Amino acid sequence: MESSSSDPAPEGPAVRAERVTRVHRDGRRELKSLDQVSLTVSAGEVVAVTGPSGAGKTSLLHILGGLDTGYQGRACVAGTDWQTLHGSERARFRRRTCGFVVQGLGLLPQATAAENIEVPLLLDGVAPGARRTRVAEALALVGLADQGAKLPDQLSGGQQQRVAIARALVNGPALILADEPTGSLDSATAASVVRLLLEAARERGAAVVLVTHDPQVARHADVIARLHSGRLDTPVHESPEE
Repeated sequence: MESSSSDPAPEGPAVRAERVTRVHRDGRRELKSLDQVSLTVSAGEVVAVTGPSGAGKTSLLHILGGLDTGYQGRACVAGTDWQTLHGSERARFRRRTCGFVVQGLGLLPQATAAENIEVPLLLDGVAPGARRTRVAEALALVGLADQGAKLPDQLSGGQQQRVAIARALVNGPALILADEPTGSLDSATAASVVRLLLEAARERGAAVVLVTHDPQVARHADVIARLHSGRLDTPVHESPEE
């Protein structure tokens, strides 16, 4: 995937969070959704973040993806601290360095699979010829090379999730953020989707941070990091089964 010469050069880990604290107010009370959380993710590494509802998993994902600014500490992607970016500069950096896969998918129902994957490229002003090439590459990467002309409702749930993964990958991001991406899938399909994320991360050199409640999904990751009450346990390195 090509990048602009004005983009920042990656330095060190793909992702680094240092002593991140996020405080929410509930009336007069202050509630910490994240409390001094530190996490490092290397290129090509998959980290599963687990924990009960309300533990701070989605808050962490939003901060790593530059969607939340109201926190203390540092969160860096590809060597750039999110707190140094503002407005359109932040949005542009997010498009070029982060890919998002969420449970609701967010696919446009009246757009084909190829057109859905093309959306980030359109927003980034990529030329038509380059867009077609990148979309074709992304479809092939997720095993849907012959499904690009189909609408989402003509695809199975697993195929729709693969389209969402292809859309997240099409800009060649340094980081893929996946929030419960298999929550609506059966166990066999969920396993295939997770394996696809692993393969994409290693093949493209992208770091993956995967939020999940499912221990069967988490075991496929390289590292499991457990959050509870906003605190992060020491990450555990796994030996995933193929």
